[in-house]
Amino acid sequence: MNSDHLQLLMVAARYFPFMGGIQTHVHEVGRRFARNGIQVTLLTTVPPNLKNPLPKEEIVEGMRIIRVPAWPSQRDYYLAPEIYTLITRGKWDVMHCQGCHTFVPPLAMLAAREIKLPYVVTFHTGGHSSAFRNSIRNVQWRMQRPFFAHAAKLIGVSQFEANYFRSLLHLPAQQFSVIPNGVIFPESETTTPTERLLITSVGRLEKYKGHQHMIAALPYILEQRPDAHLLILGAGPYEKALRTLVDRLALTPYVEIRSVPASDRQGMAKLLAQSALVTLLSEYEAHPIAVIEALALQRPVLVADTSGLREIAEQGLARSISLKSTPEEIARAALQHIESSPTAPARFTLPTWDDCVQKLQDVYVSVARRELCVF
Repeated sequence: MNSDHLQLLMVAARYFPFMGGIQTHVHEVGRRFARNGIQVTLLTTVPPNLKNPLPKEEIVEGMRIIRVPAWPSQRDYYLAPEIYTLITRGKWDVMHCQGCHTFVPPLAMLAAREIKLPYVVTFHTGGHSSAFRNSIRNVQWRMQRPFFAHAAKLIGVSQFEANYFRSLLHLPAQQFSVIPNGVIFPESETTTPTERLLITSVGRLEKYKGHQHMIAALPYILEQRPDAHLLILGAGPYEKALRTLVDRLALTPYVEIRSVPASDRQGMAKLLAQSALVTLLSEYEAHPIAVIEALALQRPVLVADTSGLREIAEQGLARSISLKSTPEEIARAALQHIESSPTAPARFTLPTWDDCVQKLQDVYVSVARRELCVF
């Protein structure tokens, strides 16, 4: 079997218009699969009783999107019983679980095992603002080990992520692959920084993403560079707390908090290209798409010395700093990186979304031929 007319079911807890790295990944690979002749169905969830309801089923850039309700509406557990029913009643060649944080993936994998549908899993791990949720992550992954063990392929978006799960789950090395997120290389005219010193902190507005560290460092940056301006680029529940911090530090004239639609990668690229520095001081990232996009634009990047961010820094693509750093130390590191690295390294290779899609299609074809199946 080749990839033409292959019936692919992707399962993800959320999809656009909800924002997030998994949503972006699914959008970029899904529409490319459809262009390549794969019959793509995306099964996803929505909160019940949305103010502006989304279609239960629609075609988006060649992908068939099916949305089912998930409870509770204000939590990210995503209990969605229809997932099981729809999977067991459908006919696909391969299922791909995108993410593993919620109740959606184990329910999908349970259904796949029931009908002997081969499946692969991409972990797409991320942090959480809840200390309790972070503390039980290892337990959560170990509880899913029976499902992971029966996956035809387990995919990390970084070597860090693949190594972490291989060590935690004690599964065979050959069951794991590393397929990084891709990047869209923008048009050349978008790569012009502004005259003012624009620092952009990227990521969903959650406490663990670390935007507050850049806000706290900004007064010390302004002492050296009065023309500095901080753009917080994202959306999420931590916005009110960030705005409160900005007001308390009397930084309102120097800080802007805004977002762009998750599907508008060119719009994101234009904002990143205007930046003298892009930062992500997050507690946990597997392979952050916005950072990779900033590197593609040759913007200098400052990251926290954690998780997959450390891997990027060790490759010489970014500068890292400890999350235990004081605001003064963060400010000093930011200014030094801007002065010493006006652009990111020119000689490096970043994966494209087409690269990502080709590697995934190779996996799907092998799985559909039952070359990688474990039941």
